Amino acid sequence: MKYIILFTLLGLELFAVMTKSSVLSVDLRANKITTEMDKVDVGVSGFVVKTIDDEHTVILKKAEVTAYNKETRTATLIMSDFTVLQNSALPTGTWEVGVGDSIDLAYAYTRALLIAPSEEIYHRITKSVKVQWVHPDIFATQLSGNGHPTPLKEDFNEFGDTLGVGLVFIYLDKKLFTVDINSFKILNVSEAELSQKSVKLPFYSRLEKISANWFGAGSNELETYEPYYYELLKKSNPKNGDLK
Repeated sequence: MKYIILFTLLGLELFAVMTKSSVLSVDLRANKITTEMDKVDVGVSGFVVKTIDDEHTVILKKAEVTAYNKETRTATLIMSDFTVLQNSALPTGTWEVGVGDSIDLAYAYTRALLIAPSEEIYHRITKSVKVQWVHPDIFATQLSGNGHPTPLKEDFNEFGDTLGVGLVFIYLDKKLFTVDINSFKILNVSEAELSQKSVKLPFYSRLEKISANWFGAGSNELETYEPYYYELLKKSNPKNGDLK
């Protein structure tokens, strides 16, 4: 994949470029496709797009890279339904994914959300990483609407779809995890030894309280910062050695 993530302790820079390729093969029963690319990381997400004519295209599916073969430069992607723009009042097409359709990956990787334990760490990172930051106040407001003082993976997915955000950065124990907000796969881990004097739960934002549902997943108040986000990342990255 043609994007670069470079981190240093005091100067963090992120350059992200959406990449395009074409569908090489299709297995509709397994919802799998393949494409040829010079390089791509497992976990990068995007869309499968069909060209209707010179002026019209349509997004058919979401897609996530699940494997990459360096020798053949072949990536395997799993497809899922694209539901962001669904409208029951509008007609839907009957197009299916086919060989030659476009695969657009790393969409919205220039927009990111940061989950940080304190205001100081939040400002240190956002001033160092060159990306368009979407303030966590907006995420906290969404969580309050969902009744989830403890954020779930689905909340992050919804936030990415609604706000056009491609990445979430999560600061844990002097490390900064770069995560695809849709697949929740870890794309990069960098050392960031920043001083942490306090913890704001469930993460730093200026909202004093996030409303809670009476019951259900995410309805309980978050009691610990690092343990919860480690476990949340582990669910989508069970083999990652950087997770405790």
